[in-house]
Amino acid sequence: MKSEPQEASIDDLARAPRKTQPWTGVRNYRARNFMRDAMHPGDGVLFYHSSCPEPGIAGLATVLGGLAPDDTQFDPASPYFDPKSPLDKPRWLKVDVKLDRKTPLLSLARMRQEPTLASMLVLQRGNRLSITPVTAQEWHAVLALLGR
Repeated sequence: MKSEPQEASIDDLARAPRKTQPWTGVRNYRARNFMRDAMHPGDGVLFYHSSCPEPGIAGLATVLGGLAPDDTQFDPASPYFDPKSPLDKPRWLKVDVKLDRKTPLLSLARMRQEPTLASMLVLQRGNRLSITPVTAQEWHAVLALLGR
């Protein structure tokens, strides 16, 4: 899961009550479908900071809750408001995530040096998705790079 630190950082998650917060604001159908179809309670999350001086993985989290409508789509004051999303059939979803631990930053540059991560979607040039799947091999490679 990828977020801009000025909007939702690993530190924000660490300060949140019970170190848990909803993952809201997903407004890309492909990212929404990854969340809807492939994420389940108990799944691990690589918390990735993007659009910052040094992008990379800043921590590990766990998916807590199942899917629910993302309330920000109905809030006209939210930057994620979607006036075309019907109340009876919401377009946008959210899951709750809980911080497992902050990690030393595993930079994008370092991840790109790792051959086992060459096909990782978040590393593909032009990728702008906030949610991408990670294979078991990629997950274990990242944990190894993080010293776990």
